[in-house]
Amino acid sequence: MSVKSLETLNTWVKAKEFVLRVYREVVPLLPVDEKWSMAQQIRRSSNSIPANIAEGYDRFHYLDNAKFCSNARGSCYETLDHLITANDEEMISTEMLSTGRNLVNEAGKILNGYIKYLQSKAST
Repeated sequence: MSVKSLETLNTWVKAKEFVLRVYREVVPLLPVDEKWSMAQQIRRSSNSIPANIAEGYDRFHYLDNAKFCSNARGSCYETLDHLITANDEEMISTEMLSTGRNLVNEAGKILNGYIKYLQSKAST
């Protein structure tokens, strides 16, 4: 696997796509009075996914990078938790939650693959 820059790293690209969908499709659905609570939490947790991937990118040690990717994976599921709460509180539809769940699962799979790659590189 040869990666030329962060912007070409598939893991980061998919994470950025997820953030944009959250910002464009989920946050606008939230009630105005949730602007500083639920909306802010969802924005922060989703934005943390590519930010952690970026922070780990090009670290000297592969396992350092893998640790940041593990943090990104945690942020995926933190975002899912916020989406579940938003659905429970009838702020977003069940369909929107389902879409979010699918995107989180996809991001988690991609991150898992990248983490395994980094771990294999560390052991060679």
